[in-house]
Amino acid sequence: MEKQDIMQEFFDQMIAFTTKIKNEERERIEAVAKIIADQIEKDKLIYIWGPGGHSNMNAMEIFFRAGGLMHVSAILDEGTMISSGALRSMAIERTPGYGRIVIDDNKIGKDDLLIIANAYGINAACLDAAFRAKELGATTVAVTSTSHADNIPADHPARHPSKQNLYKVCDYYIDTKVPVGDAVITIPGIDQKMGAVSTLCNAYTLNCLMMIAAQILGERKVEVPLWKSGNCPGGDEWNNRFISRFKGKVKLM
Repeated sequence: MEKQDIMQEFFDQMIAFTTKIKNEERERIEAVAKIIADQIEKDKLIYIWGPGGHSNMNAMEIFFRAGGLMHVSAILDEGTMISSGALRSMAIERTPGYGRIVIDDNKIGKDDLLIIANAYGINAACLDAAFRAKELGATTVAVTSTSHADNIPADHPARHPSKQNLYKVCDYYIDTKVPVGDAVITIPGIDQKMGAVSTLCNAYTLNCLMMIAAQILGERKVEVPLWKSGNCPGGDEWNNRFISRFKGKVKLM
């Protein structure tokens, strides 16, 4: 019996998912990228929160990152961070009202832009964040999987009390195509699938979004402050040209 080539299978799955995002989400990504470019042209921040467990990595992915936009302000609230305890994180992301507190704490208001990047788009933290941000006059963008949200029962304990889906309550959304359960590789003799795809799908989507926004700004001849890796020659010198402009403005700088 031929041995299963797990590396090839997972590679093929990731190519398939990112290809689907590229082919089907281009129009939505370009529309949101234009909004991001408009904010940066006004010297306004781009807020991003990935409420819940590993979704927090979405905010880290495009914040203070080599080649990343300096106008990105990540919300890394300790309540839903796994570093504060995995079970605690899951409980907090299901707590109604918590997301509203986080939005208020980060002083998001009228004419701000908030990206909520949550793999599944059903829990209380992400829905309450969207509701509160919209009440305050901010524009909201969901980066999430529509099929995952649509296929979770209304009575699932992870759901927001309203039973709504994040992508339907935000002003804009980008579908990351993550399947129900996230993991995609079946290994003989192992009961549960392995190989979660959400982190890679989200990273691809978010990086494309940031780069297309930068492309738009470049076409407009607008300065695009970008981070350079401090671990390469000239990195510190490059970044120091801009730090005073963002320190105190970006909460976690």
